[in-house]
Amino acid sequence: MLGDIPAADEIYIVCGYTDMRRSIDGLCGIVQEKLHMDPRRSALYLFCGRRCDRIKALLWEGDGFLLLYKRMEAQGRFRWTRNCEEAGAICWQQFDWLMSGLEVEQPKAFRPPENTGNALGPRAS
Repeated sequence: MLGDIPAADEIYIVCGYTDMRRSIDGLCGIVQEKLHMDPRRSALYLFCGRRCDRIKALLWEGDGFLLLYKRMEAQGRFRWTRNCEEAGAICWQQFDWLMSGLEVEQPKAFRPPENTGNALGPRAS
């Protein structure tokens, strides 16, 4: 189905700058050569240019690639991390924050408790 983004099992941010003139083949090359990943896996790969006002997303749909493009309007900017050279996995909530112009890490957001063996999560001190 065209544009079935929730079908992706994983989401990866490709940190750093990406030339937004790259097409599907160029973005697949980045995924293969720099990230050592298969672009045909069930994952959504996100790329951002220098100005941080445009994002491209690459998704394999089983019979072909889907290339999505979003441009932020009204002086908006995506909060894109530039300090690493590899892809970073994010969850769907972080993806929603990113697409809304927010930081991927929201320090005050509710975090599910880590698996500590206690069904209620870690104890408050």
